[in-house]
Amino acid sequence: MNAIVRAASILAVTFVAVMLATLLSSCAQVQPTPPTSVHQPMSARPVTASGPHVANGAIWQPGQGYSLLEDRRARRVGDIITVNLVERTSAQKNANANTNRTSSMGGGITAANKVPLSGLAGLSLEAGTNSTFEGKGASAANNAFNGTITVTVIDVLTNGNLLVSGEKMLTINQGNEFIRFSGVVNANNITASNTVQSTQVADARIEYRGSGFVEEANNMGWLQRFFNFINPF
Repeated sequence: MNAIVRAASILAVTFVAVMLATLLSSCAQVQPTPPTSVHQPMSARPVTASGPHVANGAIWQPGQGYSLLEDRRARRVGDIITVNLVERTSAQKNANANTNRTSSMGGGITAANKVPLSGLAGLSLEAGTNSTFEGKGASAANNAFNGTITVTVIDVLTNGNLLVSGEKMLTINQGNEFIRFSGVVNANNITASNTVQSTQVADARIEYRGSGFVEEANNMGWLQRFFNFINPF
């Protein structure tokens, strides 16, 4: 019996030691990049021309980056565009509901002679109900997002629109801040300096997230979330 108890104690101590080592190793690791919902991949490299270029003796060789008659605006996979984030949204909603209902009923037995239950003579009955309901609701939201982020063209659609995606990571002290953006840009909206307003981007997906102990301190623990889930009050 003592041998069994001793073996169980050793097994428990070993299990606790392994769990502590796993926890410490996970804490020492670099915080992973938070999951994202923007278009993937986050960046793309220019398409490499296939086959060797044959020198034809001219100053402008075929396969070079740009033609003499075109500007430097982004239009191909791997080109970069600077997006000016000028997002501002405002919404407000109010709702009121009032209901009131009242009802009454009365009745009685004035005479009941020579019939069964004649003792009910003179019985009167009155009943009434009253129901009132009042509900109010209001909600408001104001959001602003300003800044800049440079993204990469990851695909050129058949109509000439550009699918762009990009990420900016800022490391501040012991935490990381991630700004991600993706969407579809009309090439005609790109300025000569390769910039575009975020309000002109279709299917725009903008994210601002963080990782690190500061971000974790702002989140509710899993056990507290569990009790909030099962608590009906």
